[in-house]
Amino acid sequence: MNIAEAIRIALQSLWANKLRSVLTLLGVVIGVAAVIAVVTFVNGINGYVAEKIFNLGADVFIISKVTPVITNIDQLLEGQKRKDLTMDDYQAVLAECRHCVMLGASTFNPNGHVKYGEQSVSDSWIRGMTPAMASILDLDLTSGRMLNDNDQNNRSNVAVIGTDVVDNLFPGTDPQDKEIRVEGQIYRVVGIGKKQGTTLGQSRDNYVAIPITAYLKQFGSHTSIRISGKANGVGAQLNSAIDEARAILRARRHDLPGRPDSFAAETNASFLSLWSNLSGTFFIAMIAIAAISLIVGGIGRHDVLMQFLIESGTMALVGGLLGVLFGISFAKGITAIIGMPSAIKLWAVAAGLLVSASVGLFFGVYPARRAARLDPIAALRFEM
Repeated sequence: MNIAEAIRIALQSLWANKLRSVLTLLGVVIGVAAVIAVVTFVNGINGYVAEKIFNLGADVFIISKVTPVITNIDQLLEGQKRKDLTMDDYQAVLAECRHCVMLGASTFNPNGHVKYGEQSVSDSWIRGMTPAMASILDLDLTSGRMLNDNDQNNRSNVAVIGTDVVDNLFPGTDPQDKEIRVEGQIYRVVGIGKKQGTTLGQSRDNYVAIPITAYLKQFGSHTSIRISGKANGVGAQLNSAIDEARAILRARRHDLPGRPDSFAAETNASFLSLWSNLSGTFFIAMIAIAAISLIVGGIGRHDVLMQFLIESGTMALVGGLLGVLFGISFAKGITAIIGMPSAIKLWAVAAGLLVSASVGLFFGVYPARRAARLDPIAALRFEM
């Protein structure tokens, strides 16, 4: 049998067994599409997490009562029993941490109500912060000024607001020097934050930043704060700054030698390490599911060797290409709808096609070799 004849017979077989062909093709398409979509999402989110969610800078650390990333209920319950971090703790670290080139303190209420005239916005982030936090977190303004030391020392009722608050409360009006009500308390707008966009569909511009002293005066001093520090570099310099801050706090909080810290010290690297572990587990699970789809798509072929190879190769090629197309389209569609970041990697496309081709070859060669070894008379008797 020449190649042209084998191709003709193989294609006729595929056309004659439409249901089997469609089911086989569907399995390959789902498997390859899942591989492409998962890799696209994982790579996109990895970069997005580093850039937008944690966004601390390699030389920045955060000390808080409880780690910002809770992974189990025991961790939450243990953290709730700890003493709050206070402004006195912050002042002690500020005075004694020689390896900290910059230090700030912050706290927040994620469900604040802000009003101007008859306009109001709910679920705004009310951020209490020291002036240094703007530099530590790289917060920029489009107009006005940032909070300063005088605001903090005098517990001034002044605020920097995000663009969502501007759009909702001041349509067509300059908000500079206007008075807004934050949970019923009057604050004067002194600055407008630069637009930051969204993170996984959630706006980062729906906030009001006020001096941390004014925040604690309004919302109560029994609020745990976060202490954020900036070192003179990464590596050993960052570790020295963290160790020094930890030693100061351990002494103040009477943490016994050999016992864990009664607070959490985190860096961008530790956050990203945790995220990588979580995303890696998710990635492996989804690849396993995709592999099952591919294997299911490869079951059920029985003709001669060349015909088997052409059938399986055709299904693998078409299914692989369709899977790549659907996987990329699905990922980019989700990105367009909810803003979930995605990043297409050529190696992922190549891997998806390679896997589909490998599955096609295996499920073509294996039964074909068995069929080719059968005695023709016995095979015909079996078919009859």
